[in-house]
Amino acid sequence: MAVRRRPAGSAPGDPPPASAAAAASPDEPAKEPVLRPPNLRLAAVAAVIFLAPFSYLAFVHYPLGADLRRSILKCGAMSLAGFFVALKFIPVAARYHLRRRMFGYDINKKGLPTGEIKVPEALGLVVGIVYLVIAIIFQQFHYTEDSIWLVEYNAALASVCFMILLGFVDDVLDVPWRVKLVLPTIASLPLLMAYAGGTSIIIPKPLTPYVGLTVLELGSFYKLFMLLLAVFCTNSINIHAGINGLEVGQTVVISAAVLIHNVMRIGSSTDIETQQAHEFSIYLVLPFLTTSLALLAFNWYPSIVFVGDTYTYFAGMALVVVGILGHFSETLLLFFLPQVLNFLCSVPQLFHFVPCPRHRLPRFDPQTGLLTGTKDGNLVNIFLRLFGKCSEKALCIRLLIFQALCCIFCFWLRYMLTGWYK
Repeated sequence: MAVRRRPAGSAPGDPPPASAAAAASPDEPAKEPVLRPPNLRLAAVAAVIFLAPFSYLAFVHYPLGADLRRSILKCGAMSLAGFFVALKFIPVAARYHLRRRMFGYDINKKGLPTGEIKVPEALGLVVGIVYLVIAIIFQQFHYTEDSIWLVEYNAALASVCFMILLGFVDDVLDVPWRVKLVLPTIASLPLLMAYAGGTSIIIPKPLTPYVGLTVLELGSFYKLFMLLLAVFCTNSINIHAGINGLEVGQTVVISAAVLIHNVMRIGSSTDIETQQAHEFSIYLVLPFLTTSLALLAFNWYPSIVFVGDTYTYFAGMALVVVGILGHFSETLLLFFLPQVLNFLCSVPQLFHFVPCPRHRLPRFDPQTGLLTGTKDGNLVNIFLRLFGKCSEKALCIRLLIFQALCCIFCFWLRYMLTGWYK
């Protein structure tokens, strides 16, 4: 979590600040900001943990077609290239952001020397741009001009691009919360306008005798659900934050679960349209996962860069479009179970039923280096109150393990309810 420090405005006749005078001095050139190297070991370990199950299922366990495996390999190769491109350009963009005074201070390290370091913000912009370039180039190698998926594929990219732009605007202008709720609504318009899938839902079997229907047509209400899902997912990642690595870490876990779910559905389904929908999802999630791993290498504790609202909005929209166009929005919500719990616990403060501070962060003790939970109603503080004080890194690991356990619970629940629920 960052606190923005913007320079105060100066009158036309005021002398320039010392930093500006030093930068303008011809005898002493401005120093180039020096960033610590990324945590590549973490990125490598995370890549193995989160991509190994998907790779095993896609290339060993399920007898997928040769063409599909070839397409996954193409997408994987381009996604791997995107990982290295993001690694290369995140430090470059970080230096530009520092020069433009887009930086913050790490509140959870206040009182330590690391708490006085200027941390560049909004580096989710780099990951978003790299992701879009990969996704656009991939469609040239995979989809033909008459493909029925091409319109929805480009609509998905348009929504993601729109969300990246609006997220960066939020990082620059620091818009109020009531405006943050409107931003995903605007960004989801291309997706809603281009959506040509079904607008009906299957009634769960236990409820069929009471409803009298097996399929319920929702019409425009289904698109309203899509809109609300986009608003929730983008903002839920944004408020489940505050410690180094949490924003990116949770999206890496969710995207890995989405990949596994996609390949399991392809391998177990005989319906061609269902298989194509989940293939579509794989092609959008795979580059998202690899580029996010590159950002995680910089954002892991102690954070070298802050991801900003640019990344949280981008991540939420990227997951929403694959969940909607892949036709597994219910499963996606189950993957978002920690975010749902965090939102429900945050409702009293978000709607100002009780006082809500600007940053709902735990208290940091510079003497011990540990965090202590406050009375704020979010999972970060609830975990600290339940399990006791701990370091920021340990807290992030606990929350990511909880995220992974919730995803595993989702798979178990789907397995147990198969054939009975729907």
